[in-house]
Amino acid sequence: MDDFLKKFFPAVFEKKHHALENNYCKYDNQFLQLFTSCLYLAALIASFVASKVCSKYGRKLTMQIASIFFIIGVILTAGGINIEMIIFGRIFLGFGVGFANQAVPLFLSEIAPPNLRGALNISFQLFITIGILVSNLINYFTTNVHPHGWRISLGIAGVPALMLCLGSILICETPTSLIERHKVEEGRKVLGKIRGVENVDDEFDSIIHACEMAKQVKDPFRKLMKPVSRPQLVISICLQIFQQFTGINAIMFYAPVLFQTVGFGNDAALLSSVITGLVNVFSTVVSIYVVDRAGRRILLLEACVQMFISQVIIGIILFKELKTTGDNLSKGEAIFVVILVCTFVMGFAWSWGPLGWLIPSEIFPLETRSAGFAFAVSTNMLFTFIIGQAFLSMLCQMQAGIFFFFAAWVIIMGAFTWFLLPETKGVPVDAMVDKVWKQHWFWRSFMIEDDRPDVKVV
Repeated sequence: MDDFLKKFFPAVFEKKHHALENNYCKYDNQFLQLFTSCLYLAALIASFVASKVCSKYGRKLTMQIASIFFIIGVILTAGGINIEMIIFGRIFLGFGVGFANQAVPLFLSEIAPPNLRGALNISFQLFITIGILVSNLINYFTTNVHPHGWRISLGIAGVPALMLCLGSILICETPTSLIERHKVEEGRKVLGKIRGVENVDDEFDSIIHACEMAKQVKDPFRKLMKPVSRPQLVISICLQIFQQFTGINAIMFYAPVLFQTVGFGNDAALLSSVITGLVNVFSTVVSIYVVDRAGRRILLLEACVQMFISQVIIGIILFKELKTTGDNLSKGEAIFVVILVCTFVMGFAWSWGPLGWLIPSEIFPLETRSAGFAFAVSTNMLFTFIIGQAFLSMLCQMQAGIFFFFAAWVIIMGAFTWFLLPETKGVPVDAMVDKVWKQHWFWRSFMIEDDRPDVKVV
């Protein structure tokens, strides 16, 4: 928004409206990128603290702390009077993201029955996409509210922050977390409540056994470094890196910028972002329906083909038609780019988006689950920070070549999925070692040190 740029980033505002601006470089500003990406650096740091809090005090309290960080962040950003204040606000929002991303996927995986675990966990990603859509709609309607439309946009973020605060008070703790913290009878009661039946002995015994095994591990982070934990750790970290190097955050963060680059006006660019937001939501709904039927691997592989084609065609169009200065794309070409971006977002939203969170939340055994997921969250935040900080400069320097850069990564992701990612559809969380890792052609060689007794499978 121009009012926001004039107040905090006047150099960017001047460059944006310069008569001979470089189409690819109009937003290249390190402070603007820092405003966007500092949130994710803060989330990276917070995720390791959140891991300890999650294990020691439970998933519920971790979500409550996240909501408090969000509320503080909203107050600082919406009320910002200088660049330092809004960056500090973004940092507090980042702390909230770190705590929420640590607790919520674990919470969902632990309360879900195995046959619905994928769909329920992807609801986490679904509501993220709904949040993105709502924020795009808010920006579209407040962009012409002068001079404080940007304050309204940032301030409305307080609504979901308050919803999270209230919701985290009302929900129950997970049975696994309660039993892990020696509240055994309360854990049994909660398990019966969420399953809707009185006889939960088999699942309860399985959780008890997993908790006993977890107690034997005094240092879960050290256990993660052992070969027996290598498959889960490598896959979780790689999924997070690949998720960012699809280019999705670059496109979603800067969709208005990207669409203005190819020739849309400010309002039209924001409207195009709303369209991609809608595609994001509906495609995530597709994932909820398909993931526990078709499985994880097929969604990831299909999306690689779809995203690769979209990125390459966007790159070719921009390379041939969009020069550094002068005219933008024709209206037809610009609309075609929006369609291709939607095709790309569609592929991501039913695969690498939700599954990048689902798979790490379900493959770690209890004794390393919180620590392992902390690595996944922190890796995601680190590479989100790197892409967020670098994208506008990369767009300026690489121009259309940036889309070929991300397309090359999609090929690497597809190869990794084909050869190294096993299917986890329908496998109980505490049976992954025997049913998945010990059966995989490559990862089974790392299981020779696993001296854990057989886990009772429900």
